[in-house]
Amino acid sequence: MKITVETVVKAAPGKVWDAWNTPDDIKQWNTAHESWHTTRSEVDLREGGTFVSRMEAKDGSEGFDFGGTYTRVVPGQAIEYRMSDGREVTVEFAEAPGGVLVRETFDAENEFPAEAQRQGWQAILDNFGRYVEARG
Repeated sequence: MKITVETVVKAAPGKVWDAWNTPDDIKQWNTAHESWHTTRSEVDLREGGTFVSRMEAKDGSEGFDFGGTYTRVVPGQAIEYRMSDGREVTVEFAEAPGGVLVRETFDAENEFPAEAQRQGWQAILDNFGRYVEARG
């Protein structure tokens, strides 16, 4: 089962692309809830390159690494990757009225209900949009 989330970010395409792929920026927006944060991010943005983000509860009670390997990179337009558990993700960046449409499509996992997964990924994407727009 595939799940898709999307948002329109009111910013220039280059700013959107850079904020998506720059570790210092990722640490600022990569969270589904204010009680969590991303403490580490590494990006090797090329086909065959890897990425990892360390996501942790702010109270220190739990955390996990979210990572994978890039399988396709089209600068400014698309990123595809395989997560460490084998699931596939496609991220598309397209010009839209007033900004950039960012669309993520990912393979659902079996541990959590599909709607909970969609809500979590959408929350992170919404944080991304707010972060980029606030930077101007």
